[in-house]
Amino acid sequence: MSRKILVTSALPYANGDLHIGHLLEYIQTDIWVRFQRLMGNECQWVWADDAHGTPIMLKAQQQGITPEQLISDVKASHERDIAGFLLSPDNFHTTHSDENREMSELVYKRLDEAGLIIRKTIKQLYDAKEDMFLPDRYVKGICPNCGTADQYGDNCESCSATYDATELKDPVSQVSGSVPELRDSEQHFFALSEFSDMLKQWTAGPAVQDEVGNKLREWLDSGLQNWDISRNAPYFGFEIPNAPGKYFYVWLDAPIGYIGSHKNLAARTGENFEDSWKPESDVELYHFIGKDIINFHCLFWPAMLEGAGFRKPTGVFCHGFLTLDDAKMSKSRGTFVAASTWLEHLEPEYLRYYFACKLNSNVADLNLNLEDFVARVNSDLVGKVVNIASRCAGFVSKQFDGMLSKQYPPELMKDYQQLVDAQTQIAEYYEQREFGKAMREIILLAEHANTYINDAEPWVKIKDDTKRNEVQAICTVGLNYFRIIMTYLSPVLPQLAQKTEQFLNTELTIKALDTPLTNHKIEKFKPLMTRVEQAQIDKLMAATAEQNKAAQAASALTGGNSVATANHEPIKSEIEIGDFEKVDLRIATIVDAQPVEGADKLVQLTLDIGVETRNVFAGIKAAYKPEDLIGRRTVMVANLKPRKMRFGVSQGMVLAAGPGGSDLFILSPDEGADSGMRVK
Repeated sequence: MSRKILVTSALPYANGDLHIGHLLEYIQTDIWVRFQRLMGNECQWVWADDAHGTPIMLKAQQQGITPEQLISDVKASHERDIAGFLLSPDNFHTTHSDENREMSELVYKRLDEAGLIIRKTIKQLYDAKEDMFLPDRYVKGICPNCGTADQYGDNCESCSATYDATELKDPVSQVSGSVPELRDSEQHFFALSEFSDMLKQWTAGPAVQDEVGNKLREWLDSGLQNWDISRNAPYFGFEIPNAPGKYFYVWLDAPIGYIGSHKNLAARTGENFEDSWKPESDVELYHFIGKDIINFHCLFWPAMLEGAGFRKPTGVFCHGFLTLDDAKMSKSRGTFVAASTWLEHLEPEYLRYYFACKLNSNVADLNLNLEDFVARVNSDLVGKVVNIASRCAGFVSKQFDGMLSKQYPPELMKDYQQLVDAQTQIAEYYEQREFGKAMREIILLAEHANTYINDAEPWVKIKDDTKRNEVQAICTVGLNYFRIIMTYLSPVLPQLAQKTEQFLNTELTIKALDTPLTNHKIEKFKPLMTRVEQAQIDKLMAATAEQNKAAQAASALTGGNSVATANHEPIKSEIEIGDFEKVDLRIATIVDAQPVEGADKLVQLTLDIGVETRNVFAGIKAAYKPEDLIGRRTVMVANLKPRKMRFGVSQGMVLAAGPGGSDLFILSPDEGADSGMRVK
């Protein structure tokens, strides 16, 4: 009996193009969905653009267009890339839809009627110049915990502390550059704390991976806070019923967008979508997400569903981030590869296969090593898999008019059955999202097939007219190997599978493998896949670097204690030359660098400035390994007043440029500059 499965992927934000980091998740989802369909299960994949929020509203203003026009343009580009990478969602919708509005209002209404919506007046930062309340990410200031400057209004990138935007020191609006003021604002809160017991039980079960469950327990044990689900106008989203000027926070209606997309699909298929969302539903529901949004999908979302009378997910499949050559993809380093740029230079199935080789069921980050990528694709797909077909097809077409043997060699039927039986283990790996293990098993079958052809030597036997039938049998066996292997690879390589079906003149299905393909005419062989050349990689990265140039330019240095960084906030008020002369900039040699225990972003630097050594805490761990900094020279503010932090005293500030996080570069003086030298 086939299973009924409903699958979603995290929603791409509708203010920019897709990149290969996004594609890690979308390809993972697509492979799993295609596998389920291959096995005969009813599997639907519903998906959408995440189209609400302040960033979209502001970007539309910058471009001089409406938010609706912006999200429409972005959706078209997303759909182009979805098709380009051979993704197969049953429906790709948008959260800015009638269906999502209806479902969001229904969920809110049910929560409100159940007494789970709390109205409370709180203090919020207000930009009087722009006449708007400021979302957390649109205000920056000094971290109230460690004193690091240029931090967003929700968490510190330096010490990882979380806080309310109102706790920031010296806050600055990122919209106008003005100093915001505190104003009273009534907001709507979802009573998340009421669901602690349910969530403790649910997250301890099979719905989440063990490492995700461990992280969730940390939050649950520390106590859940009620969740602010409203935002003040101006805001691009859905207005809350009977609450003029209040809008649903984007993270309320975004996951409801899964239901909205399913409802939109059901209007075309005639199915009753509500059956899939009832608590007693027999449909399995799975979400594929990144590890950065587990709190929304594993705490807020199941609590909302429970409170509104809907079913909870069967499973939430969380994956890690994508790195490129062991480093976070970075626009400022020219390595932020757009999906469309990849498609201009390389085939989508190259990336699909490489991701499949690296993906597993845990939350570890995945590295795209370009050298390994070239070697693996060329060796596995071209040298082993496609090679099976190319070695056999020519003999069958030229010598036997494209016909396979009338009978499969009886002495090899046991071997054939072993290959067919391998589907049990391979299917288990696919089901558990252990794609890398599945690929290894499949490539072992390809190696077995190539060994058989090598040992059989059809190119030698064809010279002997008495062995023509034997050659036909050898090639029939080889092409049956190829059919089995490509059936197993079809979830990963759908385009190559389609070409294989055309070449073999038969469909690739699991059921068809029960019987070998014999007494059957194949089509003339055409090259199925070409090798990846290093020149293609070079062109890809050159094009990527060119597109990323705008992000490489640093702007103004801003204040702080441990590290000053360049960003794109408005230029601060003008100063006199005398003000700048007060700053003592010195060349410093980094004589030691150590990670700071208990801080995810901090590095403790020991700096030699000629006359003495200084201890400085810098929030640059995301950009540099501490051991790689030792011996380097940099520029520091030597006369900054020491600041006491919970990790110790920071005696200065290292200067750096870049947007922040891993896109950060400490300033390095020219060769010949000595420690202690004054920078003028």
